Amino acid sequence: MDHIEINLLDLNEKKSVEKGITLGKVIDELKDTLPYMPLGALVNNVVLPFDTPLINPCDIRFITIQSEDGLRIYLRTLSLILSTAVHNVLPSFRLYVEHSIANGYYCSIENGSLVGSDDLAAIKKEMNRLIAANLNIECKVLPASEAAALLEARGDKDSALLIDNCGTLYVTLHGIEGFFNPYYGALAPKTGAVYLYDLIPHLDGFLLRVPDMAQPSRLAPIEVQPMMRSVIKEQDRLLKMLHLEYMGSVNQAIDEGKLKEMILISEAMQEKKITHIADRIAEGYQRGVRVVLVSGPSSSGKTTFTNRLTTQLRTCFLQPRMISIDNYFVDRELTPRTPSGEYDFEALTAIDLKLFNADISALLAGKTIELPTFDFTMGKRVYKGDTMTMEKGDVLLLEGIHALNPNLLKSVPKKVLHRVYVSCLTALGLDPNNRISTTDNRLLRRMIRDHSYRGYSAVDTLHNWDSVRAGEEKWVFPYQELADDMFNSAMVYELSALRPFAEPLLYQVPQALPEYATAQRLLRFLRLIRPIRSEQLPRASLLREFVGGSVFYNHD
Repeated sequence: MDHIEINLLDLNEKKSVEKGITLGKVIDELKDTLPYMPLGALVNNVVLPFDTPLINPCDIRFITIQSEDGLRIYLRTLSLILSTAVHNVLPSFRLYVEHSIANGYYCSIENGSLVGSDDLAAIKKEMNRLIAANLNIECKVLPASEAAALLEARGDKDSALLIDNCGTLYVTLHGIEGFFNPYYGALAPKTGAVYLYDLIPHLDGFLLRVPDMAQPSRLAPIEVQPMMRSVIKEQDRLLKMLHLEYMGSVNQAIDEGKLKEMILISEAMQEKKITHIADRIAEGYQRGVRVVLVSGPSSSGKTTFTNRLTTQLRTCFLQPRMISIDNYFVDRELTPRTPSGEYDFEALTAIDLKLFNADISALLAGKTIELPTFDFTMGKRVYKGDTMTMEKGDVLLLEGIHALNPNLLKSVPKKVLHRVYVSCLTALGLDPNNRISTTDNRLLRRMIRDHSYRGYSAVDTLHNWDSVRAGEEKWVFPYQELADDMFNSAMVYELSALRPFAEPLLYQVPQALPEYATAQRLLRFLRLIRPIRSEQLPRASLLREFVGGSVFYNHD
């Protein structure tokens, strides 16, 4: 009997197995040695089904609930189970998996109809039956026209429209007991892979709760996020008005020559919000507000937002004065380190808080300060004779990931602060079954900007993304609801504008690297989106911070 050698990267061991053994059989034989049952597996950095026979020597890496890729597989599998249960219990109703909120996923039935407690209990009972039966998740590949017709016949017009206009020849559908949905990524092979979930009433629908990646034996704790929910609801209202709630409709609108209208309305909506925030700051100035703090995660568009806010504040007869928090980094040798020994530039203690507080307090007291500049090459703070004095009508704008952290400006009274949180919170979905990840949206933005202005490759950005996300989870997201205003930088057309820039970069990621799997996932996602040329974007558009041509930057 022929054998091949497989390299089990998670276990750091090589194993001789029978040639032709399936991936699922390998996983089954290792289940007692793994802390969590794999939801999927990467073979030579490609996600393959569990029934794939292994013919040649290969590297295998397991995908578990402890990774973001694993959570995606878990959520798709759980969504199919939920959708099937809704179909079985309420056959004339449609499920909508809308967006991430409160550490779960907000869902509605019939686009916002209230779900009674009895209905929710019946749906959950049916889900439990499907999970306990440990059913095979069926997979079938159909011609796109046939798949669209199937979905159209049962009333899922949005899913059918995306298939019709995304340009693919064949579509993969996944199903349970004969009920099929399109999912644009891997699912677990059996329903029993879902071991923990909950459904609870939430707003006009319900919250689908999932395991906590950090502690997968428990559900992710619910976080109350009224401000974030309000911002998403505002965009959701706009998309409904424009009849652009799903990507199929956006693609169709582009095909029908409605791109200009989409751009103008999206940009006008953002400018209206920035004007509103500037007006609120101006009103606050009359009550003593002197410092505006702008925070948000990576690639949320903080810099362009701050520039546009500066313009609007001047129309309110205020003079913004900007100070970069990054210029208050401690000298390199004093920078805190991560457990692995690397410099932790994301940590709050990477900032010289004592000096920063002293300088801001001095400015607010009417004194003149000398502004530092951080020399990133030398790793030291230097002074070049630049000074600042606050005069009547001046407001300080401080932008950075720590801006909303209460420990940043402990010596400054809260009454002089106005806090703004900027993030990319899209309410747009691929279709009712597949949400668009705001994290992926920001990753695409960052990858394009890193390549154009920082000389980084897509591999560099993808490699560093996990550490960036870890920093956000620790230093940014816990403070977002402390904001006085929240600005949503997402635009309905932006993924179409990002696609032509992102695709060439992603194609350059070699299969030999672990980042290849993420690159391929993003490429599959982008192929569903109609590309547009960036020439029609206004020069002041926030998106220009990433794709270039911004009126605010000299390098453009």
